[in-house]
Amino acid sequence: MLKTALKPRWIAGLVFAIVISGVFVLLSQWQFGRSTQPEAPVSSGTEESKPLIAVLQPGDFFHGSVADQMVTAKGSYDPEKQVLVPGRLYDGATGYWVVSAFAVQDAPVLSGVGASPQTWIPVARGWVADAAEAGAPPSGTIELTGRLLPSEAPLPNTAPERGFATAVSVAELINVWEVSSYPGFVAATSEVAGGADVGAAAAGSELKPLRIGPQPPAQQVNWLNLFYSVEWIVFAGFALFIWWRMVKDDYRRDLEDDDEDHDHDPHQENSSPSGQSSPSEQKVQP
Repeated sequence: MLKTALKPRWIAGLVFAIVISGVFVLLSQWQFGRSTQPEAPVSSGTEESKPLIAVLQPGDFFHGSVADQMVTAKGSYDPEKQVLVPGRLYDGATGYWVVSAFAVQDAPVLSGVGASPQTWIPVARGWVADAAEAGAPPSGTIELTGRLLPSEAPLPNTAPERGFATAVSVAELINVWEVSSYPGFVAATSEVAGGADVGAAAAGSELKPLRIGPQPPAQQVNWLNLFYSVEWIVFAGFALFIWWRMVKDDYRRDLEDDDEDHDHDPHQENSSPSGQSSPSEQKVQP
């Protein structure tokens, strides 16, 4: 069969089948790329700072439309309400996020059992490599700017030590701090007190700034495009299969032609099976 496949016409046919298969593979890649698309483009509006009290209300659900929004707020920290969240990376090193409770000025006050006189929000102020390097938050009235993020989920079946938390979880922190809180937290980018920078970016600060950017939008799968991408792969394989089948058919035809030529061999027709001459060719003995 290899001899048949090496015929010039079948070599040309193989080249053509490979080209066609390559085109089908490229079409498959194109369809696969279109099968995963963002649900919505990244909104540039999240980078324009807005007052926290206008963006999110305490006691309300954390709506996805406000995630990643840059917000501003005035208020103050309570040095007694600060925790460290371990297992956080910074330039490849593992350390801690320093999370402090921030009393939001002019924020709505919640009512009911367990409600505090002020409304607070957790603020991730920065990163430290060593827990001992985490100093107290700045005092006085702070003008805070940062990125609003949804609450994280606490680690199950884990009891953190005093002064630590398993995650930046509002549900976990309000039980530790015993305060009313917004349903999210702020990753600080700037902290200003009396016109001076007192945040992680300030000179002499032990904290490293978090620099959390907007998160990429969620991806959705277009199943129709995904089906088309698989279909083009099948077509690519089918093109090579057709070439192989045509070569195989040509090979069988060659075998049949050889058998026919062998059956019609005149030398075999004029000779007896034993190799002796036929009776018509023998001489009659007197």
